Amino acid sequence: MSFIYFYLLILVNPILGQWHKLFTKIAASEVGKNSGIKPNYAFIPGLNYYLVYKFTNKKPFWTVLLLFPGVHLVMMMVANLSLVRRFGKFSFTDTLQGLFFPYFLFYQIAKDEKSLPVQDTNWNNAKETEARKWGDHLVLFLCLPLLGHALQFLFSLISRKKPGSKTGAKEWGDSLIFALVAATVIRSYVFEPFQIPTGSMEKTMLVGDFLFVNKLAYGPKVPVTPLSYPLVHNNVPWVNIPSYLMIEKGSYFRLPGFGKVKPYDIVVFNYPSGDTAVYDPRIPNGLMGHDYHGIVNQESIWQFRVKNNLLGKGVNRTDSLKFLSFIKNVDAWRTLARTNLKNGLFPIYSQEFSEGLTHGGLIYRPVDKRENYIKRCIGTPGDEIEIIHATVYRNGKPARIFPNMAFKWDVSKASTTLTEQQMVDNFGLENAPDGSRMDFEEGDSTSPYVLNITSEEKKLIQEAYPTAEFKVHVDRRSYSREHRNPSPEELIENLDCFPKDFYVNNTMTDFQKFTVPKKGTSVKLTAQNIPWYRRIITAYEGHRLEERKDGIYLDGKKTDTYTFALDYYWMMGDNRYNSADSRVWGFVPEDHIVGRASLVWLSNSPYKGIRAERILKNVSQEGSFTVIEWIGFLLGVALLILIFKYLA
Repeated sequence: MSFIYFYLLILVNPILGQWHKLFTKIAASEVGKNSGIKPNYAFIPGLNYYLVYKFTNKKPFWTVLLLFPGVHLVMMMVANLSLVRRFGKFSFTDTLQGLFFPYFLFYQIAKDEKSLPVQDTNWNNAKETEARKWGDHLVLFLCLPLLGHALQFLFSLISRKKPGSKTGAKEWGDSLIFALVAATVIRSYVFEPFQIPTGSMEKTMLVGDFLFVNKLAYGPKVPVTPLSYPLVHNNVPWVNIPSYLMIEKGSYFRLPGFGKVKPYDIVVFNYPSGDTAVYDPRIPNGLMGHDYHGIVNQESIWQFRVKNNLLGKGVNRTDSLKFLSFIKNVDAWRTLARTNLKNGLFPIYSQEFSEGLTHGGLIYRPVDKRENYIKRCIGTPGDEIEIIHATVYRNGKPARIFPNMAFKWDVSKASTTLTEQQMVDNFGLENAPDGSRMDFEEGDSTSPYVLNITSEEKKLIQEAYPTAEFKVHVDRRSYSREHRNPSPEELIENLDCFPKDFYVNNTMTDFQKFTVPKKGTSVKLTAQNIPWYRRIITAYEGHRLEERKDGIYLDGKKTDTYTFALDYYWMMGDNRYNSADSRVWGFVPEDHIVGRASLVWLSNSPYKGIRAERILKNVSQEGSFTVIEWIGFLLGVALLILIFKYLA
């Protein structure tokens, strides 16, 4: 349901609640004689809430918070409950009604001539305190289930209650409500904490880095699903349920920011291929294969291999030709894969499948609740990108190489002898115990050493081992670069890289030349280039695409051109050989952009502990804060202080 309906609810809420009759009672009472409240003010939008907050809680500026999607309905509920309680309705059932459906209660108050506004609670009066006890406990529970009461109990043991002060449940309930409100506003519109989960940005950003994402740099996005719990991104830990509700859903809208995404910015964005996710039972509160579409391809291939006895043996020419059957009937195999995943079966290419493992189900995620990823922006709208033998070209020139970017090199064992201990002790290379980071791989006697190193590390190693022969590492050869005909297996391997089409030969080290789509520009659609734009047209811009024998149809109409409605970006990890990035899942739409990485405030290595040298480390292409980032960060701090000092 659109935002507009919920803002309309906020506007008509005073009318539904007969606030004008309650305002009449307040204006005529001893308690409300100096409140400035008049019956007709109940019909003036904004002023009605301002007066309610002022009269009930002495916080008229809470009215401002009604403007923010994500806290607007919470603040409406606070206004309703505060007004109900001002008429002495404090019980558990009164509180429940006041929060979720106050209109019958408002009707009763308006109808009852004896129902008049009461004085503020006298916390020295045991009868008044007892009357609101369970209502206050309900509010505290709704703010932070169980944990809120646990915190209140622990602090009550180490602190002494002052005479006449609020009860612990009331004090903690009030504090938590506005801590959550403040967290929502700050996290949604100013800056958001983010943890580096994988090594795709090594060695620029390290696994275990905690950083702030500046949302003012590009302009904060208004949340698409604002009704969500503010302390978690998309999933409630331990219980594996969404942390958000879909009853209110907006469309993409970005508030003004201090600039636009620039080439080589380090950007945080919602994962484009994360519209469908799979719960992974092996990872606590985690997800398996955010690239669901890649999982479908892998699963369909493995199903084909199993059913055609093509596992666990060399593939001869006859077997190779069988893959042509897979290509011809790929839709049927993908349907089988989707059905298996939908039914909870674990993908059979995973080693756990033999143990009968099942996953936790599929879930659709709206844009703002997809996983947060961090990469470097290599291509902005309109840029021409090409990758030749691991070198990225932007608009015909080699893209910039930053000091901590890591590339893989093969070093011939015939040219020198290297050991892991030498690399670790003398050059600072790291091999993580769990294999998540491997800077040095030795392999068998016939394989070269494989070094994943920065340009500076390469220079130092070459100086120490002058006979060492370095060659760019290639994971998979490109038949289009080598100008040869592909085998059926190589056609299928094309599904590993964007645009995941049998007849577009891209690899992680070689990519055909393409242009990053720009808003308002048009392209000629052909059978050859449509693979590059399928996901843009259908998933990101919401059209129905049909590829028929007589041409291309959009929303039922035949066409040979398409005009982009959004800007797009090409993102790549600094750890070029160990990064699932745009080379795998393609373009990043502008409505997925979250913000710019700004400041590492803590860094904790999974196997080495705290990295003191990275605490408060600046993050940008030049290694220091830009003026815009400083402004955004300081404004965020100022807003945080404002909310707690004047609104809470």
